[in-house]
Amino acid sequence: MADPKVPASSADDAEDIRLMRMVARGDTAAFETLIERHQALIAGTVARMLGSNCDVEDIAQQVFIRVWKSAGRYVARAKFTTWLLKITRNLVFNEMRRAKRHPHVPVQIDPELDELPLKDEATATPDATLLQEELQRNIEKAITQLPDTQRMALILRRYEELSYEEIAEVLELSVPAVKSLLFRARTELRERLRNYLQE
Repeated sequence: MADPKVPASSADDAEDIRLMRMVARGDTAAFETLIERHQALIAGTVARMLGSNCDVEDIAQQVFIRVWKSAGRYVARAKFTTWLLKITRNLVFNEMRRAKRHPHVPVQIDPELDELPLKDEATATPDATLLQEELQRNIEKAITQLPDTQRMALILRRYEELSYEEIAEVLELSVPAVKSLLFRARTELRERLRNYLQE
């Protein structure tokens, strides 16, 4: 049972570190547990960064392969999730650079798959639902048009709810630099979405 005096995040991090020690000894069950604990964070971050679902699984898999390979050298200098997101950042930025050199048509999400949380149809009129979906699509499109580092900072803050300090560690920037990045990202988003925000 968890110590009630230890904050949940500290207890979670302690558990991640314990699992990493087991992974370093070749424990595949501990590795699978780590994947289960963090695959939503990694896949969600990758998907939002790339703006399509075509390479998400592959890159998320690469993140965890790196975790496995570097388990023996892992030293807990920061939160485990911060270290994990640094690996994710490097792989995503590499993929984005590769994609700019070799552009491809993004795979469309199958509309039959109910992966996204939808509004309650009973309480929303069809017009309101369509407008909401259109706004959401335009927000996501606007986010994918941000410069890479701004996009990553915004996704980590907005969707993963990381602190400025945690984002600074992931991006290897100062806290003021992160705040400046986020300010510029939000300003650009407001400008791109101005027509929608005025309605």
